[in-house]
Amino acid sequence: MTEPIDPTQELIDSWADDKSGPVALHLKQKLLPVEGDGAVIFPPTYADTGYNIDTLSNGTKVCTIDSVGSQANRMEPVFKDPPHKDLVPQIEITYGNEQVISILEAGHRLGDAVIRCTELKPAAKKAFRAFLDNGDAGPIAKLAPTSLVFGVWDSRETHAKLPRLVQSVIRAWDVDELTRSAQYTPSLDYAGLDVFTDEDKAKQEGNAKSPLAKRGFVHVPATGQHGGIVARGNIERMVTVNLVALRRLTGENGQALRRYVLGLSLVAACEPVEVFLRAGCMVTPDPAAPARWEAVARDGTRMPLDLDDGRAESYARRAAGAFGVGPSRRVAFDRKLAEADLGDTTGKKTKSKAKD
Repeated sequence: MTEPIDPTQELIDSWADDKSGPVALHLKQKLLPVEGDGAVIFPPTYADTGYNIDTLSNGTKVCTIDSVGSQANRMEPVFKDPPHKDLVPQIEITYGNEQVISILEAGHRLGDAVIRCTELKPAAKKAFRAFLDNGDAGPIAKLAPTSLVFGVWDSRETHAKLPRLVQSVIRAWDVDELTRSAQYTPSLDYAGLDVFTDEDKAKQEGNAKSPLAKRGFVHVPATGQHGGIVARGNIERMVTVNLVALRRLTGENGQALRRYVLGLSLVAACEPVEVFLRAGCMVTPDPAAPARWEAVARDGTRMPLDLDDGRAESYARRAAGAFGVGPSRRVAFDRKLAEADLGDTTGKKTKSKAKD
């Protein structure tokens, strides 16, 4: 097996600058349930479909454990706290009773509705227009650079759309789906205490949708519920950094811009995996199968890399210094802007419920 290459700053720079360089960086990481190999884990459930399980042509069942969007939502907030906090502008929106949300927690980033409801709306629109009209991603990088890293679609305003540079997903292979059953038992015999009649109890017991069952007064069985999965194959996390899309970013200082965004992408991609995905689903890297980064060339050849979070942080810090991190800001949610935005969408004027 080829020994991994220690990526120098010059090599990493070339990933951002050299159009004939690698098309992507890729990480394949085997994960294990904290309970051990073969243990039951609980994937996310979706309305009307339950678990997201696909059956391949050979009969193999593949289950999504954490989707691309969910992984991005776990990775992006790493820039809220040290040591990565000063690599990006900290944009915070205040709302309600002194509550605060970071743009790093907004699902659609710079294209999120909450941004249009603040004084940042004109700046965000101008940044998207600069990209649409001139291909200049610099204003977006100064305002909300993780929108370039994890992708953004300003679907409600300018319709500017930028692809994800960092994509991560966790899947389990060759899975069997389990079911589970439970029985809810009330603490007291409420019919015996004359809260309701034995006839009411007989009619409503066992029906989860009945009024007495909804309030927890009668026995309710729950059978055939989602019981998790068992993976007979591997549970794998796949991370890809798209260098082709990165090298398409241009601006007034295009080279510094691309290196800055690459640095942020490497930090996000190299950050250790979040182990607690949801109740019943905790996974950790398999120490017996060390993950390895590879640079994938245009002809498909692969070069192993000794890439880790320390190297990523060091490179990102130098690149951020050269590009110049945009200013941090705290802005307030403006209800009038929200109402005006709704009016723009519906074609109708909305009325304030209360006077300011």
